[in-house]
Amino acid sequence: MRRRSAAALTALAALTAALTAGCGSDDEPDPLRAQQWALDALELPAAWGTAEGDDTVIAVVDTGVDLDHPDLEGRLVDGYDFVDGDDEPKDLNGHGTHVSGIAAAHTDNGVGIAGGAPGAKIMPVRVLGADGSGSDANITKGIVWAAQHGADVINLSLGESGLMARLLKGGVLNDAISVANGKGAVVVAAAGNDATLLQPYALTTPVLVVNAADRNGKPASFTNFGAQNAVAAPGVDILSTLPTYTAKETLKNTSGYGKLSGTSMASPYVSAVAALLHQQGLSPAEIMTTIRDTAENPSGDVKLGLGNVDAAAAVKAAAGKK
Repeated sequence: MRRRSAAALTALAALTAALTAGCGSDDEPDPLRAQQWALDALELPAAWGTAEGDDTVIAVVDTGVDLDHPDLEGRLVDGYDFVDGDDEPKDLNGHGTHVSGIAAAHTDNGVGIAGGAPGAKIMPVRVLGADGSGSDANITKGIVWAAQHGADVINLSLGESGLMARLLKGGVLNDAISVANGKGAVVVAAAGNDATLLQPYALTTPVLVVNAADRNGKPASFTNFGAQNAVAAPGVDILSTLPTYTAKETLKNTSGYGKLSGTSMASPYVSAVAALLHQQGLSPAEIMTTIRDTAENPSGDVKLGLGNVDAAAAVKAAAGKK
């Protein structure tokens, strides 16, 4: 990835300092951490004592990433841009940058937020354009490319802009996901935001579908549900990284941070948990089974699927498998 100039680094550090003023004391490692309710809901801090996702690459197959974001410093590995056909997957929308920060923003760096898997790396694979749309061919190629280039976890937050409906109709993702799984990658996918009961993928497709929950652990009003063996994770008012330049999601906010809601936000949290389990040596099948088996749904709410993900319980269960 590109290196920033000293001037650019200074400017972005000043921008972040201005944003985080009043959001936490000077000695807090991540000044915006107090606003990240989802980390605590997922029991991620308790899980980090066991694993942080070291030596794990999470591919974010999405709109790209802000390659110069201060809170993604050191978090990125080489990716690809299937929209422009080059190796600079710059995010012109904002969605992919937000998803990336949720999964693995730089943690304990005195800047912004904490990522769900502090030790993992992000592989940005741009398959969606500035408007959030993309072709079936590019999405399929992006998934396979990520697996071929070392992704251990592949996050598909493709529930926006009516994209999910088109993908479901064509069934284009099933084969690509199966190929990726065969190469050793865990594929985690957002359920979609149409408040609809559906089974988005073929039953034989090895994919972990994620519904969205609110801060009370209840289903988000917009979440799709009904996918076989789906789980749920926080997806309402989620604070994460955004581009520090003007993009679709930053027309009125180029501070580098903001809140979004959607199953697209829930999915990368589960990808982060998958990264923790990958560090513990579990196979893709074992990772999906462990996350599902430790999810909690005491009320039996069908919209939560198997239940809300519990990262601490998952890493504890993984430790018992070794």
